[in-house]
Amino acid sequence: MCPDPVATYAQPAGSQENRRELLKIVVATSLVTGLETFDFTVFGFFAVMIGDQFFPATDPMTSLLLAVGTFGVGFFMRPLGATVIGAYADCVGRRAAMMRTSWMTALGTAVIGLCPSFATIGVTAPLIVIAGRSLQGFALGGDIGVAATFVMEAGPVSRRGYQVSWQLASQGAAALMGASLGVLLTSTMSPAALASWGWRIPFLIGLLIAPVGFYVRRRLRDDPIPAATARTSGTPLVELCRGHGTTILLAMLMMMGQSVPVYAIVYYMPSYVTRVMHMPAITGFLTSALSALLLVVIPPLSGRLTDRLPRRKPLALFASGCTALLVYPVFLMITRASSALPILFGVGLISVVVALGAGVVTLLVLEAFPARVRASGVAISHALHVALFGGTAQFIVTGLIRWTGNPMSAAWYVAPACAVSFCALMLFKERHVETRTGTRALTTIFAPAIRRGRAKPEPKPPYRPKLENPAVPSRKPAGRRA
Repeated sequence: MCPDPVATYAQPAGSQENRRELLKIVVATSLVTGLETFDFTVFGFFAVMIGDQFFPATDPMTSLLLAVGTFGVGFFMRPLGATVIGAYADCVGRRAAMMRTSWMTALGTAVIGLCPSFATIGVTAPLIVIAGRSLQGFALGGDIGVAATFVMEAGPVSRRGYQVSWQLASQGAAALMGASLGVLLTSTMSPAALASWGWRIPFLIGLLIAPVGFYVRRRLRDDPIPAATARTSGTPLVELCRGHGTTILLAMLMMMGQSVPVYAIVYYMPSYVTRVMHMPAITGFLTSALSALLLVVIPPLSGRLTDRLPRRKPLALFASGCTALLVYPVFLMITRASSALPILFGVGLISVVVALGAGVVTLLVLEAFPARVRASGVAISHALHVALFGGTAQFIVTGLIRWTGNPMSAAWYVAPACAVSFCALMLFKERHVETRTGTRALTTIFAPAIRRGRAKPEPKPPYRPKLENPAVPSRKPAGRRA
């Protein structure tokens, strides 16, 4: 049984002090989540170098396949981390859970960044890398759901879309930082130096997660849990399995439409451009940097739009449908490109539509769970879909290309995944929140008509014939006498 959650937080009423507190919460959670995501995803940007150092093979594609397989190991640890850390957050507190994920991420990053190569310590090297990758996945699996829940519960309902969008923007910023470092290192270092030790620089920079996470998150006010939900409850996992299994399944499939394109196109593009298209590595990093920049800029704008709409689901359906329709043309454009411009345009187009709907889908899932199991529900849904679909995307795409020899085979996995996500979104039932900005705006506009429609008509007075006054002589002409 979980102890009573601490319910000491009131929704901000709009004062300057409350706005500063809300800004501090958004910055603290987004900044640290972004750093944790950077530590986790930078592995994908430098998968080619990591594969050569820890998984040497005669075939370069085999080495890359083993490296991206290790990249996926971290994703399979995320459901376990989501279950443990999410339950801890629902029972003990959101802030306490987020403090622990920061330290675990830093430890896993240090293990990978400082591990000797295969040539130095032999088969122990890849085992150490896998252990560090597993610890990173365990920590991030719980942090993303808990941080998104903390931010959503901290502010007013009318700004939920904008607040949650910064969680998505921070993950885009992590990708932008990783891709920018890739551009910087490939343009300033020789290929031999980059493959030997230059790839470790991003991991060492990622160790900033420890002091930054400790400083900003320990200053947060604990647990913005509504007082109405502060009651003793059973184990969150048991309640989720009994009452919210369908919601978790649909949430997994809905979020798959964002994670598969991001991991199979954005994070995989440096390896795809280098090993499949045989183009300079800087082209792949520039493509990922542009995509990551769009993933930073678009979500806050989409969040503001979401807060002004009476319903969230139509915007999510539009973005999901566009993503499914654009995947095949984009890959066709990339495979036939002879320069970097078509690749930049195609990947940028996919990134815009993915970023447009990612925050809306996340908010729909957050609002679907009650507060007492929200952190666990969102964390498990996110971790499961990333483990099953996102973390395996690079491995599956690489395997399809190696098996068929056709670069277009990458679209054979991404396009059906986006189509299934669209169907799940159609089946998902949106939870209506009456205090949204858009709903209030429509209610204000149509309030007079609503009042007129609800008002009861006044009863008509009974008919009373008008009687003539006998004191007044009649003006009717007298009839003829017989």
